[in-house]
Amino acid sequence: MLKNKINRRTAHLVALRQNATGAGISQPHNFFYRLVSSQYFLAIIGLIFLVVIIFPLARAYSQRRLVEKEIADVKAQISDFENENQQLKDLIAYLQSDQSLEEQARLNLNLKKPGEQVIIVKESPDNVRAVATDSTAEAENNLSKWWRYFFN
Repeated sequence: MLKNKINRRTAHLVALRQNATGAGISQPHNFFYRLVSSQYFLAIIGLIFLVVIIFPLARAYSQRRLVEKEIADVKAQISDFENENQQLKDLIAYLQSDQSLEEQARLNLNLKKPGEQVIIVKESPDNVRAVATDSTAEAENNLSKWWRYFFN
């Protein structure tokens, strides 16, 4: 029985060898079959597939980043406008207050409260002379100004 099993196995192996050598099924030797079954060909096809997928993804990612940046800029502008709006509301509230009305009446209409004394201060001629002496100092040449700056 053991001999019978060995004989069957050897017969099977012999049949496989004959098939592999061309006695049974012939192996295709054409160029296309060898090209498609090559690992290099499959690697190149895989790389091409990745490139075809990656470029649109990269473009979509960059467009998304631009849109997010624009949204952030618009939000910053909205915040600025809200701050400016609040400042204008505060200014309107101040200008409608009694304190603002009184200040404007004092400055523009020269009004005063009852019992209040107004003092007017006029400019003295000494201030005018001081301004005139400063203008004569500018007529001096530049070299003498530097000399006085460093050595006096």
